[in-house]
Amino acid sequence: MTRLRDLGLGIGSFAPGHHNAITDVAGVRVGHTTLISGTSPSSDGPVRTGVTIVQPRAGNVRDKPVFAGAVSLNGNGELTGLEWVRESGLLTTPIGLTNTFSVGVVRDAIAEYDTRTSGTDTYWSMPVVGETYDGVMNDIHGQHVTAQHVFDALDAAQPGPVAEGNVGGGTGMLCHEFKGGIGSSSRVLSEMDGGWTVGVLVQANYGTREALRVDGVPVGSLIPASEVPPPISSRSSAAYHRLPAGAGSIIVIVATDAPLLPGQCRRLAMRAAVGLSRVGGAASDSSGDIMIAFSTGNDSIPGEYYGSPDLTMTHELRAVPHQLLTPVFEAVSDATEEAILNAMLAAEDMTGRDGIVAHALDGERLLEVIHNYRGSGRGEATDSTATAACN
Repeated sequence: MTRLRDLGLGIGSFAPGHHNAITDVAGVRVGHTTLISGTSPSSDGPVRTGVTIVQPRAGNVRDKPVFAGAVSLNGNGELTGLEWVRESGLLTTPIGLTNTFSVGVVRDAIAEYDTRTSGTDTYWSMPVVGETYDGVMNDIHGQHVTAQHVFDALDAAQPGPVAEGNVGGGTGMLCHEFKGGIGSSSRVLSEMDGGWTVGVLVQANYGTREALRVDGVPVGSLIPASEVPPPISSRSSAAYHRLPAGAGSIIVIVATDAPLLPGQCRRLAMRAAVGLSRVGGAASDSSGDIMIAFSTGNDSIPGEYYGSPDLTMTHELRAVPHQLLTPVFEAVSDATEEAILNAMLAAEDMTGRDGIVAHALDGERLLEVIHNYRGSGRGEATDSTATAACN
C-alpha cells in the first residue's frame, strides 16, 4: 500500500501522528468489511462494495457520547442521524460508511448492534451512516451489503494503522477519474498550539481529471486521459454516460482530542472543505459533500440513557477558546487533503461491472510529473527543493 509520505511528499507544516491516520486520536477505531466477487452483471455480481465503521471512543460511545458538528458543502448525498447531531450537539453511535443503496441496512444493523449490546430492550439508537455511489463499478442494485457485514466491521474496528484504498465502503469508489476509496491522515500540533491530535478519514468518490491537484501541482492535466484512461473509456456504459462530469461524492470524518464544544466541531468540519478544494473538489450539483467532526476531549458527558443513576443536574466541560483554534483548522485542512491523496495512492486497479476498468494513481508517475513541473520553473519550488521533495 503506497501513501503520499512513502513518496517523500507531505501536505502542510504540522507533523503527522504515529500512524498518520484518524486512529492517532486516542480511542478512535476503524473497521472494514470488503466485498469483492463476481465478474458479470447479475444478481451475484459483480460485487465491489463494503462497509467501513469509525468508532469514536474505546468502549461504547453511547456510554460516553462525544460532542460533534456537521456541515454539507453540497447535499446530493446522505449522512443519516444529522438532525439529532445538530439538535443535541452529540454523536452517540459509531459512524458507518457504505454505498448509496445500502445506507438503510447499515443504519438498521448499527441500531440492532447497539440495542443488542446495551443490556436493555428500551435503548434507542440514532445511527450516523454516510454514503457515496459505487454503481459504476459495483452491482449497486443488488444491495449485497447485509447486516452481518456491518456486525463484522463493528467487531473488526481497532486502533492502529488504517487500511486504505479499495477497502470497506470505499471498495468500488472513483476519485478524479482514477480509483478512489478510503483514505486517512492525521496531524499533531506543537505544545505551544495545544499539543492536540487531529485525524481525518475520507470516503472519496468525486471529481474530474483536469481538476486534480497535488500540493498545488496540476497533476490531472499532466496525467491526462490519453495517458491513463478514465473508467468511462474502458467500456461503453450507458449508466456512466448519463452521469454529469464530476459526479460523485465525498464523506469526511474529522476526529480530535482537543476539547471542543458542538459549534466548534461544526467549524472544524467546515475546514475539511478547504482540503477538498485544494485537491480539486468543486462540490458539483450532483455531488454529496458532507463533513462531520467530533471531539473526544470531554469525558464527563452523560451516557445516552434516560433515568440513569449517573445522570446529574450539571456536568463540567472544557473547551479551547475560539481565538486559539486556527492551528486546529489548519491541521484539518491539511489532513483532509492528504487523506484524499492517500485514498488514491493506496488504491489498486480494479475491473468492475461491464468490464469497466478504474486505474489507480501510480506513485512513481506522480513523483515524475511533480518533479518535472517544479523543475521547469512552472511551480514555486526551485530545482533543489523539488529534488528534495522527491527523495
